[in-house]
Amino acid sequence: MEIEVKKLIALGKYTGNFSFDYTPRQDCCLVPLCKVEGGVKVSGEYEIFDDDAVEVMLTVSYKLKGQCSYCLNDTEKQITFTQAVLFVPEADDENYYYDGLKINLTTAVDDAILISQPQILLCKEDCKGIDVT
Repeated sequence: MEIEVKKLIALGKYTGNFSFDYTPRQDCCLVPLCKVEGGVKVSGEYEIFDDDAVEVMLTVSYKLKGQCSYCLNDTEKQITFTQAVLFVPEADDENYYYDGLKINLTTAVDDAILISQPQILLCKEDCKGIDVT
């Protein structure tokens, strides 16, 4: 899950693509009674700029599985989320920092997984909740 920036610059590869499978931490799911099922597919494109900043267009795709937040029936949802992030060799408050040599994508991927999750997981859009009759 690394982009070797200095090596790519030396090779003259200022743009490119990547993809890999990622196993997220167990605590990466914020929705109660749910979990990320299987792995996360990560893909993206990078562009290295003259100032060594690197823009990454990152896409994560995974299955969220668990119990409906309203009726508690088993359910799942496929989630695909794309986010543009910027890695910079000098720390600031708005972007991801990297050491100028290699970018480790772990934090950005974990953040994308967290941001992409719904607040609740429903078995169907119009779920009425638990039937108590």
